Amino acid sequence: MRKVFKLDEIDCANCAQKLEDAINRVEGVEQARVNFLTQKLTLTTADDANFDDVLDRVVKLTADLEPDCEILR
Repeated sequence: MRKVFKLDEIDCANCAQKLEDAINRVEGVEQARVNFLTQKLTLTTADDANFDDVLDRVVKLTADLEPDCEILR
């Protein structure tokens, strides 16, 4: 499953890259792309049934790495 989410307050391109690299290491994530210019996260998982669980882990990771950034659902 592939979905696109708006990111609120990702501050710089370096932060976006750091976040993308970390999200790509989350179990269940097939591919993640963080676009600093458009402030969007494109998240792809291999298993549609577990998408919400993977997304919850990604949201928690984002809050830990970039406390000012929020994934808007």
